[in-house]
Amino acid sequence: MAVPTDLELIEAFHSGDIKGFNELVRRYEEKVYWISRRIVGNHEDADDVTQEVFIRVHGALKKFRAESGFYTWLYRIAVNLSLNALRKNRIRDFIRFEEVEETLEHPDEGPDQATLKKEYNEILERAIARLPPKQKAVFMLRYYDEMPYEEMAKIMKKSVGGLKANYFHALKKVQEYMRRESAS
Repeated sequence: MAVPTDLELIEAFHSGDIKGFNELVRRYEEKVYWISRRIVGNHEDADDVTQEVFIRVHGALKKFRAESGFYTWLYRIAVNLSLNALRKNRIRDFIRFEEVEETLEHPDEGPDQATLKKEYNEILERAIARLPPKQKAVFMLRYYDEMPYEEMAKIMKKSVGGLKANYFHALKKVQEYMRRESAS
């Protein structure tokens, strides 16, 4: 049996079959979580945003016009809600950062190497956390997801040039922060 496409699942949902929506959630829940997690920086907020994304999608799916792909539309909602959550946290001055997961030691890697990797990752996470919300979103999409600027432009409804500028400035800030922290 062929795997239904996103559009077929949406059509099923439009016809009253909730299984179509449930399959979309199952298909994209983890991706949405990780988009959000990279932006908001912790599990609890990413979990909340993921739930909010699918609540919004459920309410708006009847209006989905398929002008862009479903995943592009979903990604845009996830990024926007993640940025909103990040702004709320900054306004409340309540940004929580979860510890970076322990770096797995490889058998051929000594404890010094594992410690250096862990420190590098912690510095990188702190540098990213300091970025303004829009630069942070662009940096995450480009650095972690390796997303092309053209796709980002569709998702964020921004110009490619503007996104490149945001990424350039974010990259410079991250590099500068990492240089300062590594030197100390």
